[in-house]
Amino acid sequence: MIVADTNILVRIVTADDADQTARAAQLFEQQEVFIPLTVVLELDWVLRSRYRYSEINAVEAFVSLAGIPTVTVEHHDRVDRALHLTRKGMDFADALHLAAAEAHDGFVTFDRALARLAGREGVRNVELL
Repeated sequence: MIVADTNILVRIVTADDADQTARAAQLFEQQEVFIPLTVVLELDWVLRSRYRYSEINAVEAFVSLAGIPTVTVEHHDRVDRALHLTRKGMDFADALHLAAAEAHDGFVTFDRALARLAGREGVRNVELL
């Protein structure tokens, strides 16, 4: 299994460079590809900041990538939970933080809006500091 950098995933999603897109697609066809959490988070950031994807379009792009049979996503259960929370209106990075916190005693933040949205979505281990 090989680990793919964010730029490989960007080529698959955006197809903005024909040669690199073809090479990236071939990689996904021929090898098992591991996507670490750091790459998941960076992909979201790149798609939204550089390519102006909406939060939901970035989520859907990642869902498509994760559905490729040769792809394994690190902590896929946490990523799935974060994707669900993002579809409900939460920032993806915040949602990923909360998904990771579910395996621990709680999550502390100064962000009142995040705590309010988390509570609305049933995330109960969020505390305002």
